[in-house]
Amino acid sequence: MSTAATSIKNPVLVVGSVALDSVETPFGKADEVLGGSGTYFSSSASHFTPVQLVGVVGDDYPVEKLEPLAARGVDLAGLEKASGTSFRWRGRYRHDLNSAETLETHLGVFSHFRPKIPDQFKRSPFVFLANIDPRLQLQVLEQVEKPRLVACDTMNFWIESRRPDLVELLRHVDLITLNDAEARQLTEHTNLVQAARWIMDKGPKHVLIKKGEHGAFMFTRDSIFFAPAYPLESVFDPTGAGDSFAGGFIGYLAATGDLSDANMRRAVVVGSAMGSFAVEKFSNARLLEITRADIDARIREFRQLVAFDTELGA
Repeated sequence: MSTAATSIKNPVLVVGSVALDSVETPFGKADEVLGGSGTYFSSSASHFTPVQLVGVVGDDYPVEKLEPLAARGVDLAGLEKASGTSFRWRGRYRHDLNSAETLETHLGVFSHFRPKIPDQFKRSPFVFLANIDPRLQLQVLEQVEKPRLVACDTMNFWIESRRPDLVELLRHVDLITLNDAEARQLTEHTNLVQAARWIMDKGPKHVLIKKGEHGAFMFTRDSIFFAPAYPLESVFDPTGAGDSFAGGFIGYLAATGDLSDANMRRAVVVGSAMGSFAVEKFSNARLLEITRADIDARIREFRQLVAFDTELGA
């Protein structure tokens, strides 16, 4: 499988946070670096297709640091600049790199964010509603015109505080991405197969359940697909891995324009590859430096991870 056969280039609209992160891991720390769900998604998806980013930053945000994304085909026309401070998150990872300890969160202008979709973005055929208040995600869907695929993400905070709105959102999306703990919290099922079925009963045709260093499941009514995580020798910063996974997954689908089950499975592997790159350096630095050749090489390595002879012998 090569990601080179991606010539259609449908744009992807992403609505999410554009933040500044300060992160500490056992391998070092980084202060005031690019972060946010919209940033990571765009950094990943733009390797495959044009991206239209909608978000908000304060007047203290170093917008010039987004220039490499613009150069890669991320349209920033939907990035609002508001008076006030930008969204900031400070977190720490200990040796269990699967979970972050949040030390500080300052929402700043993000607390008053109301997505405004530019007219030129409203017909985007692929829409990703990144991890924001489900009421805002619903507002986005009121502004777009008949997309082919709508995917959303969520988190434990929204499951706990905005559950009715989130369940309503599920009626309007084709696909949801969430981690295994969030799937169990949302559905109150400990079994992930039962959890996925519960979610699909609410509307989505596809459920992507991420299990961090243990890979990802994609559930449909008729099938279950699993992709392992890439075994890395060193993980510097897990922040944004899930959004980078989503960027690779949706970006590849948009680039190929193919929503068949076989291509959705390929997209899961592409997403896993992009998530593995994201964690190799702080912030989105690694995503900005890799090439299509790097991505293709890692996907070939993924194939080797799971290849085996089906003839069991005597």
